Amino acid sequence: MGKKGGGEEAIPLFETKEARFRGAYKVFASTVFVGICLIWVYRLTHIPRAGEQGRWAWIGMFMVELWFGLYWIITQSSRFKVVYNYPFKERLSYRYKDKLPDVDIFVCTADPKMEPPTLVINTVLSCMSYNYPPEKLSIYLSDDGGSELTYYALLEASNFSKHWIPFCKKFNVEPRSPSAYFAQRIEVQDITYAQEWLAIKKLYKEMENRIDSATEMSKIPKETRDQHKGFLEWNSKVTKQDHQSIVQIIIDGRDKNAVDIDGQRLPTLVYMAREKRPQWPHNFKAGAMNALIRVSSEISNAPFILNLDCDMYANDADTIQKAMCFFMDEKRGHEISFVQFPQKFDNITKNDIYACAFTIEVAGLGGYGAAPYCGTGCFHRRECLCGKVYSEDYRGEWNIEAKKNANKTVNELEEASKVLANCSYEKDTPWGKKMGLIYGCPVEDMVTGLTIQCRGWKSLYYNPDRKAFLGVAPTTLEVVLIQHKRWSEGLFQIFFSKYCPFIYGHGKIKLGAQMGYCIFLLWAPISILVLYYVIVPPLCLLHGISLFPQVKSIWFLPFAYIFVSRNACSIAEALSCGDTLKVWWNWQRMWVIRGTTAYFFGFIDTISRQLGLSKTTFAVTAKVVTEDVLKRYEQEVIEFGSSTIVFTIIATLALLNLFSLIGGMKKIVQLEFKALDQLILQVILDLLLVIFNIPVYQALFIRNDKGRLPSSVLFKSIVLASLACLMPMI
Repeated sequence: MGKKGGGEEAIPLFETKEARFRGAYKVFASTVFVGICLIWVYRLTHIPRAGEQGRWAWIGMFMVELWFGLYWIITQSSRFKVVYNYPFKERLSYRYKDKLPDVDIFVCTADPKMEPPTLVINTVLSCMSYNYPPEKLSIYLSDDGGSELTYYALLEASNFSKHWIPFCKKFNVEPRSPSAYFAQRIEVQDITYAQEWLAIKKLYKEMENRIDSATEMSKIPKETRDQHKGFLEWNSKVTKQDHQSIVQIIIDGRDKNAVDIDGQRLPTLVYMAREKRPQWPHNFKAGAMNALIRVSSEISNAPFILNLDCDMYANDADTIQKAMCFFMDEKRGHEISFVQFPQKFDNITKNDIYACAFTIEVAGLGGYGAAPYCGTGCFHRRECLCGKVYSEDYRGEWNIEAKKNANKTVNELEEASKVLANCSYEKDTPWGKKMGLIYGCPVEDMVTGLTIQCRGWKSLYYNPDRKAFLGVAPTTLEVVLIQHKRWSEGLFQIFFSKYCPFIYGHGKIKLGAQMGYCIFLLWAPISILVLYYVIVPPLCLLHGISLFPQVKSIWFLPFAYIFVSRNACSIAEALSCGDTLKVWWNWQRMWVIRGTTAYFFGFIDTISRQLGLSKTTFAVTAKVVTEDVLKRYEQEVIEFGSSTIVFTIIATLALLNLFSLIGGMKKIVQLEFKALDQLILQVILDLLLVIFNIPVYQALFIRNDKGRLPSSVLFKSIVLASLACLMPMI
């Protein structure tokens, strides 16, 4: 475990602090709970008599509000235990100096068309440039597309790294993704720096142009192909879904001659495309990660692993040291299996139009030592990923001077690694069940994290001041909804599986952690409640049926208190995270849109799968957009531009809310506002929904750009909304 004794060695390498005002929040939550109970009582004691109009709508409201209340109780588990972790990397450097552990970095890509090679190599280059001993770093690129274009791009990146790494370290530049770095506006005052800046930018642009040209023509330059034996792996029979294992060690970090232009050692760089055959299941990203774990164990076998998506570059050169503080702390480090960093994005608009960022729930789970594994931006202890069960006498071993296969040649390592990446290797083994990432679920990361925690390990969530990793957020509403549909479906599948936290985690992780996981696992069924609230109260308003108490009634108070207090608390949370009111507003809009579309389809598909009517699929979302789409995104204009059923539902609900508000207000005016006292809460609810949908109305009636809603969607939504308004309420 490192040095023993007193003095400096006894000082912790990180500390954990509880969030402020937890006591005050618990008091507040108690008052909200009382309000929720009063609403339940009101619903039960004021059910309309049999035969009265709106009886079944009222009963439905009770069921929905009962479930909403129970879900709110589940969400409180994460808010009661919010903690923040703070590492001390200076202490780590002082204590361990040159005895820091080796680290393997996994970068995963799946399709060179959806995830351009230039995007991938920027992530790789940012990882190669960490402020960490290069001889202790190994970077592995898993190419599930099995594309020679990606391999070519990695070769180009390996050559460019000989210039880029010394430039980064000489001038301590941030970020160390070349694309992100050169996109910044930099005021250059030092002449030496300016000259080298221009030179390195020229080299980068030349490399970028070569890669983009090869990608566009789908052809590797002949001179490059002739120089590298790795291209012999590709022939006319190789396809994305049918090819042999390919492992190429591009830079051998053991070789003291593998140096940059300043004579400094370079990190190991490896390309891997695991074998794929049509008759063998490949298990999506989980299969790629497991192949990486095995291949890296043959080549470098570092005790710690960082895994990243190909679009998530390293934004802080000191991130590895900060992460090692958690693992190498003498008192608590041996308990920690993984450290999860937040997913942040460098292309988020000022007001986060698609509501892509969230941190509160994950930070709350971290308070139970059960931060969820989110699939990227996560440091792992290799032993934990390989199925090791925690024991109280466990003490991590990382100070290993020699690597496992230091005497093998590059060719021997490549050939041995190919066997580990074969389709048949996992047959009749614990891989995908008890070892590596768990198979059988679209959100393999969440299940894997849960199983590791149920083996006795703890996990932490660390949200540094400087963002550790920055990715690419979706720039269209369609891609956002595809992502959330996949996530909600996969998470709900976990709830139905043997890995349900209340069953699998019983007695293994704390109840608060079990509840915290279910915040995410129950996204899909929440859609039914959101749909009910978006459809039924507005329709009842249209028909003059009251579903809420009169303003002068004492029962009006709990409804008003819940509405005001919950929104005020939500706004306070947003502001405390550094967001604006408009960000918060966009979050509310997107919650409604996701709840009525993506989560609903996730719910339907999960039920279909449980009934054996469908199978799990995986969709890679595009990281490339056209200039006009990007321009509208930067202007915070929501991108529709499609006639899919999802957009038809969004438009239909928007028009239904508008028709109901207009019809309801007309009826109230005709009655000389006598019914306003009874319908005021429904008017407010419907008015808020109409305001939420202003971008939808603009896309239907005002906009003329390519991101508007097609006329076919307008026609279908008008017909469907009109038919819904004609339906009698019972």
